[in-house]
Amino acid sequence: MANTEPVNDWATDYDILDPGYINDPVPVWEELRGRCPIAHTDRHEGSFLPTKYADVQAMAKMIPALSSRDPLVMRAPEIIREDARQKKYGANAAPISSDGEEQSWTRRILLPHYTVKAIEAHRPYTVDLCNRLIDGFIEKGSVDAAGEYAQQIPPRLIALKLGVDEERAEEFTYWVRAVLELGLSDPDLRVKYRKVIRDFFHEIVEDRMANPGGDDLVSHFVAARTPEGHPIDPEILVGMCNLQLVAGIDTTWSSIGSAIWHFGTHEEDRRRLAGDPDLFPTAVEESLRFYSPVTMAREVIEDVEYEGVTMSPGDKVIMNFPGANHDPEAFEDADKFIIDRKVNRHIAFGAGIHRCAGSNLARMEMDVALRTWFERIPEFEVTDPASVTWAGGQVRGPRYLPVTF
Repeated sequence: MANTEPVNDWATDYDILDPGYINDPVPVWEELRGRCPIAHTDRHEGSFLPTKYADVQAMAKMIPALSSRDPLVMRAPEIIREDARQKKYGANAAPISSDGEEQSWTRRILLPHYTVKAIEAHRPYTVDLCNRLIDGFIEKGSVDAAGEYAQQIPPRLIALKLGVDEERAEEFTYWVRAVLELGLSDPDLRVKYRKVIRDFFHEIVEDRMANPGGDDLVSHFVAARTPEGHPIDPEILVGMCNLQLVAGIDTTWSSIGSAIWHFGTHEEDRRRLAGDPDLFPTAVEESLRFYSPVTMAREVIEDVEYEGVTMSPGDKVIMNFPGANHDPEAFEDADKFIIDRKVNRHIAFGAGIHRCAGSNLARMEMDVALRTWFERIPEFEVTDPASVTWAGGQVRGPRYLPVTF
């Protein structure tokens, strides 16, 4: 049974689902860096939590000792049993859930579709989409900027890339929330929608295999070959498609929503950005650093000794990229949002060989979403900051964000 008792000592009993931690984890990271930089908990099947930039970077390179075969930050017993019943392990979403050769060649297949040039081809569609969304609420003078704007952009763009119906965006949004957010406290829901997503992509992959030659991302995956020149196993293809949906939606809408939250609660930064479009590139990067949405995990598969900490096979390590991005040893004034920060080597997109392959897409979506918003709605504020709700765990970001303008 899950431990629902309040946290008494964050060094030995942290809880990534603690409401206070979800709303503002920065004070916890600061405390831990000073007395226990790599914390441990027995909650949620147990895990270690590094809080320093250098430690997270080092752990990202500990391959294969720290394996990515199970990148979920929590795995309830129900999910472990489901995976065993299906004779599968972990998320099965190459390349992010793979190590070794499979990770290398599946990533090589993916990368050409996420270059800056490939992504810029989608900018006109994204600009049009953001304007259409704003057209739907601008006359009201208020909006839930999370639900009616930020959450609407990535699902439609991913649908476009995958060659599936954009009008299914609401379904995709719920599926992803069920896996990465709602399912954290309801394992049966997570198991159900993991299967829904995989079944959906099984159908898409089978269709593309029967009807080759398309120009969408799934068709390109199907046409690709292994290093030995063989067709790719359909299960791997389904996993690659699964990754595009799950990793490409919640992460980016959380980043867009967090940026709107910041500018809607920090008038000086909002006015600076509205008056100086040249600040958008650094503003996007600082938003990614300061409000890094994604936390991944690694599974220990061989004994590891690091900085006096002993990790054994079966242990889980939380890859705390958000915490690392607030480390004062890596960033000057780390806990200040500096809109024109010049040196910003954040790891919001991860580190090492598993660094996010879709970072160019996320940056473009954030850039267009914010530029279009500021062009149409330069003056706005978060209506009631206390009423804003945040999701946490695997991906942190606002889920309800009332804004008036």
